[in-house]
Amino acid sequence: MPIVQRVRPRLARQNTPALIEALGAGEFEGYASLFSKADGAGDIVAPGAFARSLKRRGPDRVRMLYQHHADEPLGVWETIAEDGTGLYVRGRLNLEVERASDVGSLIRQGALNGLSIGFRAIRARRDRVTGQRLLTEIDLWEISVVTFPLLPGSEVTAIGAKAREAEMLKRVAYLLRGQSPPPRGEIQKSRSDFWGGGPLSTSRTAPHPKNIIAALDVFRPPHKGEVTRTPKEK
Repeated sequence: MPIVQRVRPRLARQNTPALIEALGAGEFEGYASLFSKADGAGDIVAPGAFARSLKRRGPDRVRMLYQHHADEPLGVWETIAEDGTGLYVRGRLNLEVERASDVGSLIRQGALNGLSIGFRAIRARRDRVTGQRLLTEIDLWEISVVTFPLLPGSEVTAIGAKAREAEMLKRVAYLLRGQSPPPRGEIQKSRSDFWGGGPLSTSRTAPHPKNIIAALDVFRPPHKGEVTRTPKEK
């Protein structure tokens, strides 16, 4: 009689920081362009292609539009910067504008999340074999929220919840990994500051029960007259 042996595969351990940001109402972030990836028209943006344009024209002079329509501005860009991935952007929708308010609702729902750049190519060279064009210098003049981005992956990655809700979620993340969170109101918006102590990880090791209890306690409203303290302050 044959013997059947079942081998349980080992679970891989992967550090995956949660994308929780203390973005304000109407704020969102994402990537308007990705380096070294061809878009639907065969254009490839080289790292550093935006540098001169960003130095000459700050975020406040780059328009935020809806579907590239010049007559439909949505808000303002607060940060536009190159990093190792592409062109990182962070902006704020003007929620007093009906279209911008609608766009914010659609982004939160997941029905709309594309980003696309409007630009003029200053320096570029075309590959005779592939026909693709490598853009080495770009004059950036607008970034739009769009339904179908020409470059897959150029999209909104996070939109703001209320700052208080985001801070509560960050406190939970600290407590689940057994760390004492900073005092209330002092958790930084910076992703690097928050994850400086090491990201949460997915593995077979579950959080310790006492850490789960401490995390759930974040959502318990304080009793009248009670002073809330971090674990180190008890």
